[in-house]
Amino acid sequence: MAELSFSLSAHSYFYDHSPPTIFFPRQGSFLGRLRHFVDIIDPSTLLVSEERLQECIKLLDDFKHHRLPPGVSDQQLWEAQKVKQAIIHPDTGEKIFMPFRMSGMTSNEDLPPKRGLFYHNACVNYANRNATKPTPTAKFLQGYVGAVTSAVSIAVGLNVLIQKANKLSPSTRMIIQRLVPFPAVACANICNVGLMRHSELTEGVDVLDGDGNVVGSSKIAAKHAIMETAFTRVVLPMPIFVLPPILMSYLEKMRFLQNHRRLRLPIHSLVCLATFSLSLPLAISLFPQMSQIEASHLEPEIAMATDCRVLTYNKGL
Repeated sequence: MAELSFSLSAHSYFYDHSPPTIFFPRQGSFLGRLRHFVDIIDPSTLLVSEERLQECIKLLDDFKHHRLPPGVSDQQLWEAQKVKQAIIHPDTGEKIFMPFRMSGMTSNEDLPPKRGLFYHNACVNYANRNATKPTPTAKFLQGYVGAVTSAVSIAVGLNVLIQKANKLSPSTRMIIQRLVPFPAVACANICNVGLMRHSELTEGVDVLDGDGNVVGSSKIAAKHAIMETAFTRVVLPMPIFVLPPILMSYLEKMRFLQNHRRLRLPIHSLVCLATFSLSLPLAISLFPQMSQIEASHLEPEIAMATDCRVLTYNKGL
């Protein structure tokens, strides 16, 4: 019988308390999480058929119950796990709507503020939240309105200040203007995550012991989850808004681009795409999706309800 090549201790993987079971290996280190999330955001998983998904779910379920048929390789198990984690929500066990999966994020995800882009960002936050408790539709709408309002307000305010900075040279002013969208998007992302998941702060999120049993709902764990997710949303657009403007300021001085001005836009798009492809897995790898917290740091009633020293909860993505 084939076996996955990772330790079966509670510290090396975690599976959720309701079927279908989902494994979360390799998340003890940054490099392990990076490998994990590179699999999760693989765009090829968007093309997986329903039949293939069900095959992967069955294969992992057979592995869990020691019913694997002869000839199943480790590579087949890892591939099945990759497909399932990219498509199935770990809390609900249901499929995440295709455009709102992490693998569905495109290079346009954190470009300058536009209503459609921030709507998509809000949907991604909602689809990949901690879903142990139901979220009212009103919270979803609040997230969208708050994100767009904050982003546009900051972008307009900073642009006004830059235009009044007459002491700056035109080239310096142009570079600064290109960097303006970053604080706007960072602020919008924080507001988006906070508003989209505000109900978690009032209702708490489920925390689980080493066997996957629900110990209780913790508001403290919810606060940690939202803060960590918001931080990743600040880091995510940082390379996108910093590197392309700097690189393009040098590339545009090249004689080739000066003679072929029509190539500036496609080259700029390629630079943004490459930067986003790098920043997305790096940002979401800062924290494990299934985070752990000491029971003594949670509410007293939760700490007294279990003998486990460390509990686990879904941070969300």
